[in-house]
Amino acid sequence: MVDVRGLRCAYGDFVAVRDVSFSVRQGELFALLGTNGAGKTTTMETVEGHRPPTEGTVRVFGRDPFLDRASVHGRCGIMLQSSGFAGDLTVWETARLWSRVIVRQSAIDDQLERLGLAHRKQVKVKQLSGGERRRLDLVLATLGGPELLFLDEPTTGLDPESRQATWDLVRELLADGTTVVLTTHYLEEAERLAHELAIMHEGRIAVTGSLGDVLSRYRARIDFCVSTVDGTRPEVLPGLPGLVGEVDVDGSAAGRVHITTDDLQTDLETVLGWARTHRLRLNDLSARHASLDEVFRDVVESTQPAKVAA
Repeated sequence: MVDVRGLRCAYGDFVAVRDVSFSVRQGELFALLGTNGAGKTTTMETVEGHRPPTEGTVRVFGRDPFLDRASVHGRCGIMLQSSGFAGDLTVWETARLWSRVIVRQSAIDDQLERLGLAHRKQVKVKQLSGGERRRLDLVLATLGGPELLFLDEPTTGLDPESRQATWDLVRELLADGTTVVLTTHYLEEAERLAHELAIMHEGRIAVTGSLGDVLSRYRARIDFCVSTVDGTRPEVLPGLPGLVGEVDVDGSAAGRVHITTDDLQTDLETVLGWARTHRLRLNDLSARHASLDEVFRDVVESTQPAKVAA
């Protein structure tokens, strides 16, 4: 559905995007993440056909989205970071106007109902809250039943209930075969929805692959504080043999123990058995695989880009 190869985008002497390549398969959700100024907005604008690449190739449905925009855009839905609604039109009038200029039609009332705007359809756009305007953006982007949907920060400004409704709608669209390209600052959103993702930093893709591929680069963690059964801190911790991972004891944090491991289940079983044998209590125990937030922070702090094969 989308194929980007060697993309380079420059504004005069400033190069915003450098040698970016990725592809999006039919029916999947691809999340493009990035630090501020990473170049993801420029990348999205180029893929959407709003600007030509300085170098490299971009293909959507096998066509150049800038040169063949008429044939490409009729099959796409685009939700930008901000819209240019006419404030004096009502929600209903705005949706009806948009439905008349898109290639494929769908029921306006159904879309407004799905995103909680049916009761606001006679309200002027300028009277909507910021979150309601974002929901109206999504209504218009999905109104024609697009084959490919671009979502640029779709849940910014939404309350938790509206965010959940947006996620539910995206899942429905994916189940119906729609392909989605998403940018978001909410890493939880990418973790919940993305089949494939890429993290951009300083104009390049630093990490790319499936969520499992990306997280597998980072070790799991087990953290806990140790006390005896009577609640006191032991003066000396007994040895913890048989671990796959590495142990670090923070002497200044009430016996806080940190374990990093490539085999979370095995080491967690070892820790629990160790505590039972030595009659110790594990307070504030947490055991978790790496999160996308950790990957993102590592990308920001790293000076050398890394890549994970999809």
